[in-house]
Amino acid sequence: MDPPDVSPASPVLAHTSVVVIGAGPAGLVVANRLHDSGVDCVLLEADSRESIERRPRAGFMEEWAVRALAEHGLAERILLHADTQGEFEFRFDGERHTVPTAELSGRRHFVYPQPQLVTDLLASYADKGAGDARFGVRDVRLEGIDGDRPVVSYTDPVTGARHHLACDHIAGCDGARGVARASIPDGAVAVSRRDDGVAWLAVLAQAPPSADGVVFGLHERGFGAHMARSPEVTRYYLQVPPGDTTGNWPHERVWQELRVRLAAGGAPPLTEGPLVEKVVLDMHNYVVEPMSYGRLHLAGDSAHLVAPIAAKGMNLAIHDALLLADALIAADKGEDGGAGEDGNRAGAGGLAAYSQACLRRVWQYQEFSQWFSDVLHGASSGDRFRAGTARARLRRLLEPGHDARAFAGLYMGEEGGALTG
Repeated sequence: MDPPDVSPASPVLAHTSVVVIGAGPAGLVVANRLHDSGVDCVLLEADSRESIERRPRAGFMEEWAVRALAEHGLAERILLHADTQGEFEFRFDGERHTVPTAELSGRRHFVYPQPQLVTDLLASYADKGAGDARFGVRDVRLEGIDGDRPVVSYTDPVTGARHHLACDHIAGCDGARGVARASIPDGAVAVSRRDDGVAWLAVLAQAPPSADGVVFGLHERGFGAHMARSPEVTRYYLQVPPGDTTGNWPHERVWQELRVRLAAGGAPPLTEGPLVEKVVLDMHNYVVEPMSYGRLHLAGDSAHLVAPIAAKGMNLAIHDALLLADALIAADKGEDGGAGEDGNRAGAGGLAAYSQACLRRVWQYQEFSQWFSDVLHGASSGDRFRAGTARARLRRLLEPGHDARAFAGLYMGEEGGALTG
């Protein structure tokens, strides 16, 4: 029997309720929730499965996010294997200062690298659940997103066939440079942006952690950080000039600066090892408002970016995804309703309220990121006034009282609360 004609000239037509674009944490949470609730969906990803399961990303999950995933059966391996952290260190002026965040907030951070979470979520959706996931898709296009029946088309990477998926809604979870956000007409959404004026060199070392958890080093030569990822791997950050390149940071220079910026009396020496990844990250944030346009709904980095200053990005992506999934499930069932007053659930029929429900937490985390950035970069700003105000803020959060509790709550993922100054 001759094989079917799948030439590019023969488009493949199909229909599904929701097309999810992007197989990061946001897209995978949405896809899992839809599939488990009986809502027909197709997951499209431009990269290969192997690539997204190896892609280095964030590693801290807030406790509320883990508990929320657990409610939907998506956190089994996290609860079994993740370490937890309930304190961190500031190091400055040669001294060590511990902040007992769990004691102050009643919450912990779960240390679980994003590639592992992606692997788990993919296994749940595509392997155990037999969900429809298509990898390596090319030339993805969105049409009719402001109408009743949008269409997502793409080219199959193997056959070259052009596929068209008519759908009711699209979940755009493919990041800042993805096709989803780019498909929104100019002027239909507003993008607010803040640039911190600094960059971080992010390195991944094949070396055991040199401290139990997170260490923030505040130094006039620049900020430095240590973040345990696993018993064998440690993430480090170094503040560098904007526009700097990894070529300016050979192995020995990286370790030399880390030794200086993380030095403190009584601190153990850094355990050094090969640097398996180096990348320069410009510290900037943005927010897209609203997060929906017609039948297209953005989630995660497609809708907002929080610089890795406070490890909020993956957690916000999960928050978006849970709300969006609830709203899409309700819409599929023809139910009506709205977001709860606390903004923490989209509720039945909550697509119209989805953006507002998400943005409350988004702006809360953005404000905290800005506040914390000023604290971390004040000493190296070259501005005595900025350095002085940063030191004043630092003193307040290190002293018992409202600011210490508010800081710990926001750092660990509590919505609400306020920091003064």
